[in-house]
Amino acid sequence: MLWKGVSLPISNEQLKGIFKKYDKNGDGKISKQELKLAFKEMSLRFSGWRAGRAFRHSDINEDGYINEEEMSELVTYASRWGIIY
Repeated sequence: MLWKGVSLPISNEQLKGIFKKYDKNGDGKISKQELKLAFKEMSLRFSGWRAGRAFRHSDINEDGYINEEEMSELVTYASRWGIIY
């Protein structure tokens, strides 16, 4: 289980919504630290390593953030871990 009331597997849209909740400053982007926290709270094994890999894969414009356009890349990458149906 990811969080209370959320069971696996989840949909792409649900995962996007979960990631967006970690945008703590409300700028519409997810920083590497915010992504690490999200993965840690998902209780993923090797969460820091996975967050780093997912971030490098998804930050297409290499600005140090995952924006709305790059979110699909992040969700696609995370789907490899079997948390999405």
